[in-house]
Amino acid sequence: MSRFEIRNASSTGYLTVSMVLLLLAGSAWSADKKPAAAAPAKPAAAPKSSAAPKSGGGAAKGASTAAHGPTTASHGPTTSAAGHATTTSTAGHTTTSTAGHTTATAGHTTAAAGHTTTPAAGHTAGGTAGRPAAAAGRPAAAGGAGHVATGPGGRPAKGQTATTARNGAAVTKRANGQVASLHDSKRGMDVHHSLSGNRRVEVERGDHSRIVAERGGRGYVQRPYMYHGHEYAMRGYYYHGGYYHNYYGRYAYHGMYLNPYFPAYYYGPAYYGWVYNPWAAPISYGWGWGGNPWFGFYGGFFTPYPVYASASLWLTDYMISQSLQAAYQAQVDAKIQAAALSNPAPLTPDVKQLIADEVRRQVALENAESASAKGGEPDAASSSIQRMLTDGTAHVFIAGQDLDVVDAAGNECAISEGDALQLNVQQVAPDATVANLAVLASKGGKECVKGDTVAVNLTDLQEMQNHMRETIDRGMKDLQQKQGQGGLPAAPASAKAAPAESPMAAIAPPPPPADEVAAQINQQSSEADKAEQEAAGGAPGAAPAGPPKTIALGQSVDDVTASLGTPKKVVDLGPK
Repeated sequence: MSRFEIRNASSTGYLTVSMVLLLLAGSAWSADKKPAAAAPAKPAAAPKSSAAPKSGGGAAKGASTAAHGPTTASHGPTTSAAGHATTTSTAGHTTTSTAGHTTATAGHTTAAAGHTTTPAAGHTAGGTAGRPAAAAGRPAAAGGAGHVATGPGGRPAKGQTATTARNGAAVTKRANGQVASLHDSKRGMDVHHSLSGNRRVEVERGDHSRIVAERGGRGYVQRPYMYHGHEYAMRGYYYHGGYYHNYYGRYAYHGMYLNPYFPAYYYGPAYYGWVYNPWAAPISYGWGWGGNPWFGFYGGFFTPYPVYASASLWLTDYMISQSLQAAYQAQVDAKIQAAALSNPAPLTPDVKQLIADEVRRQVALENAESASAKGGEPDAASSSIQRMLTDGTAHVFIAGQDLDVVDAAGNECAISEGDALQLNVQQVAPDATVANLAVLASKGGKECVKGDTVAVNLTDLQEMQNHMRETIDRGMKDLQQKQGQGGLPAAPASAKAAPAESPMAAIAPPPPPADEVAAQINQQSSEADKAEQEAAGGAPGAAPAGPPKTIALGQSVDDVTASLGTPKKVVDLGPK
């Protein structure tokens, strides 16, 4: 996570009570002479780690790979009774990350398990100077930007066609003839043009370093490093002129590699307990969004709570607002003319409650994770989407980037930052590379409609969880700094302790300078321009062809010569 960011916790839905944490939090708050609130419940036993992808470099079968923007926005949690999910509505599922529940039953599509055979295990032996050794082949891309969205079984969206350009690039076009994606194997580059008008460029090298560039100059640079013989990564995000860092693991799951987010800092049990449990009384809070353009633009989609009875509700609005601000700013940076929302499916109170329940689950997850992370390494199987896909809970996700997905009817539709989806884990096959999610809230237009079942690649789903955890962490940092001010309740003294740095983050190499990261992002954007021009049949840097030269009756010899050049031969045809 970034040096100024926060940490996350696990969901109530997949947690069992930890007496140690209860005693710690209870005794700490008793010392403050305040009622002791129970600490977040501890997650159940972590799922077993998946086997590493097999080597061989086989092509992926059935994985839906859509382009994504950097995962930097916040995520929405769901609130439920301690340790239990309270969602009762059935939801459709989309192949990949989040599943949304709606009160109406959504159609389910069975996600065909597509396997990608890839080299090397998720934990790799260290190379020179603590860097991972370069793998002989590439693993399945973590959210490959250059691949067009596909539905269950790897089927493309209706009307899409795949061709090979004269320069050898693989190009996928939509029914209207526009390029959806391009893969340039010579550059190791994937380019995706989303339905929202964004372009995402991704380059991943053999040592698992990665550069992602989007329109507007935003993106990230990922650099791997080794800790305890396992591979981790630090991402330097350059986003809307800001620069920050987050930390991730590298984890083999279902024949692909995932990069689950790990906090750089963890709080004590007392603070997690204060965030997890209801406050003594509801409070009013003024966010100060009234004069901001993004708030007016999304006014028909998002309404903040009038009062907050718990930190999970406050964090829910924090996460949604961060996501929508990022979505609006991305359009500004990319110089995309934002049209007014058309028939949006808003974030209703019921949907926001599901998000708040998920927030509590992620807070509880981070609390449980902190025990192992402070003394060694976080457990990727416990902290990644593997738990969310196997704990029997209908998790809710807030999208943190633009995605193009395919619905159950085979039509391509868009998901954008701030949209809500719900996962039905009962429909995720044990070896699936995609998951089915139901759309709970979207912004209309080209976006997937509420109730749609869409297929999401597991790498994209992991990035959705990352986005939520990263944003919740930022919110928890703000909440601790602002507690007791602006109407927020004061935290007990034991919950005010500064967070402790994770050994995994402390050992990471120093981050590169911001200007270096920005330069690498811009360089890849320029290379993508060349790759697309070459694929279209033009030479990089060549001047665009002008209109065809023509002549007409009545022109003089000088006129014709000026237009077509000096003639090679002149023939005298005699008088007219």
